Amino acid sequence: MSIVKINTITVPEQAREELERRFAERKGTVDESPGFEGFQLLRPTEGEDRYFVITWWADEESFVAWRDGDARAAHAGEGKKPVASGADLMGFDVVIDVPRPATD
Repeated sequence: MSIVKINTITVPEQAREELERRFAERKGTVDESPGFEGFQLLRPTEGEDRYFVITWWADEESFVAWRDGDARAAHAGEGKKPVASGADLMGFDVVIDVPRPATD
């Protein structure tokens, strides 16, 4: 069964637009990574200041290979000032998976 990685990123309100723009510019860059299954960027609401970056992977090895390869190279090559003031990575095993209906 799949694994899920959730990166919580604390972003000041004035930097949110920039964070979303950066993610939009890189949209699809992870899609071809072996073992990658899906991605969501969740914007905070109701007084929360953390974004949640959720990725699904076939297994831990696929995530580690991406993190230590393509992801590291992409972040190193950006040369942009960080917009987040903090981040934490959480990992989970998928126990029950009910797919969402497809949307256009």
